[in-house]
Amino acid sequence: MGSTRRHFTAEYKANAVALVLDDGRSIAEAARNIGVLEKTLGKWVKKERDLRDEQRDPDESLTRSERAELEQLRADYQRLLDENAHLQMQASFAKKVATWFAKDQQ
Repeated sequence: MGSTRRHFTAEYKANAVALVLDDGRSIAEAARNIGVLEKTLGKWVKKERDLRDEQRDPDESLTRSERAELEQLRADYQRLLDENAHLQMQASFAKKVATWFAKDQQ
């Protein structure tokens, strides 16, 4: 005997996914409540998450504190890059001065 495959409408899938993504229920709980397999609902949720991630601005999902921290980290990173460049320039100059003094001593 062959198995009967169930088909779900796009609206049904969207409502099921909303239980997880919008209402904060676990996939297992939502799947039990609506009578579908966890794996099936998990696939629907993953597909919707991927779709939402593609459409989202990367910085949009950050909270204010996360955004402030990110901006601070970026500023610190740029400051460190500038400081590193300055130190490399000083080291290069020190090598040139040492070479000049070494030649003068001979």
